[in-house]
Amino acid sequence: MDQRLVILGVNHRSASVKMRERLAYAEDEIAPALARLKLAAPSISEAALISTCNRVEIVGVTSDCEAAATAALNFLSTDRRVGAETFAASVYRFDGSEAVRHLFRVGASLDSMVVGEPQIFGQLKRAYAQAVAAGTAGLILHRAFHRAFAVAKRVRKATLIGRGAVSVGSVAVGLAARIFDSLADKTIMLMGAGQVAELVARQLKRRGVEALLVTSRTFDRAVTIARELGGTAVPFDNYHPYLKLADVVIGSLSVERPILTAEEFEPIIRERHYRPMFLIDLGVPRNFDERLNLLENVYLYDIDDLGQVADQSRSSREREAGKAEVIVEQELAGFDRWLEELGLVPAIKEIRLSIEQLRDYELRRHRTWLAGLAPGEQVRVELLTRGLVNKLLHRVLAGLRRNGDEASNGLYTAELARRLLCGDTTLDDEIDDDDDGSDDSI
Repeated sequence: MDQRLVILGVNHRSASVKMRERLAYAEDEIAPALARLKLAAPSISEAALISTCNRVEIVGVTSDCEAAATAALNFLSTDRRVGAETFAASVYRFDGSEAVRHLFRVGASLDSMVVGEPQIFGQLKRAYAQAVAAGTAGLILHRAFHRAFAVAKRVRKATLIGRGAVSVGSVAVGLAARIFDSLADKTIMLMGAGQVAELVARQLKRRGVEALLVTSRTFDRAVTIARELGGTAVPFDNYHPYLKLADVVIGSLSVERPILTAEEFEPIIRERHYRPMFLIDLGVPRNFDERLNLLENVYLYDIDDLGQVADQSRSSREREAGKAEVIVEQELAGFDRWLEELGLVPAIKEIRLSIEQLRDYELRRHRTWLAGLAPGEQVRVELLTRGLVNKLLHRVLAGLRRNGDEASNGLYTAELARRLLCGDTTLDDEIDDDDDGSDDSI
């Protein structure tokens, strides 16, 4: 049966950050999860898992999209310990060409919270690398992801979608600039060493922020970032005393539940004499308790809040997105043709084998008089018959590809050709029953 892509998941448009954080996977959880998926969902022959702050998606290859989608939904529910009824309404699903189109749009940053943001390209490459490492990526996923990478590169070169693009990080920096009259005398605390959080810290430094505190579960990583940005590394088990110094706190830790709660934060804001604090929560699951927003002069923005602010400056990138969509459709057509031809491979192999067997059969049936030819003449007969086979195969395969513009039409034509050319008779049986070495066909 023909194999197709199927994608099932949630993203920033279909599900709240509260729901996404319940389904999210940390980076080191993905390979084991793929191994579990492989055992739990035999209807999915290849699989990758994309988990970012904006989306959680299972990308699969299957011959039965209904069974695969059901298996993927049940897997997420069981694996994340979340009742399917609580998130099923937020789940989207794409099959076949629609799934390929979605993957290409994700790679090209057309499905991002901020259209044109560059981070998704690296995230998609990591998801693919994890599937390869887990042994769950096969021929079709290899091709699909590599074409998605090619689409992203074409879009970057052929459009201005990435020029001046507002990233989540730059939105956060813009908000900080609104909250504070000046950033030059402010102190940032970076919690976690994620790529996006580091980018936010770098942009704040470019805005003139002088003091930077970096804490991470991996102290060496905190030291490295602090050294690069001219900041101070703080041991993770002793960061609480430093919170009162921070005007801007960026959370990017991989956590199961918020590490900063409203109860423990009240003494900190009192000790600061209620000077404003800006909290940027880039984590999914979230790093900071949402009730912190209720405290006086505490401004908490999570990833969804930043996305809403980014929507206000989307118009210029939307114009470039239209050009990018054309590139996606061009690449999609090429991938669909490749996949359709892939579906013809079994029939093509059988047709080739059958025609080669017919040639061998005729040569063996006339082996008596062929043996009497001079060596040079035997070579000419060999070349003549092989040339006829190749020309016949070329015409058959060209016809199959010409009729393969629609998958169902191409597969029907391939099956018809297979039945006409292959038949059910075993040639060895024919030779045994009707071969005395004579040349009765001439």
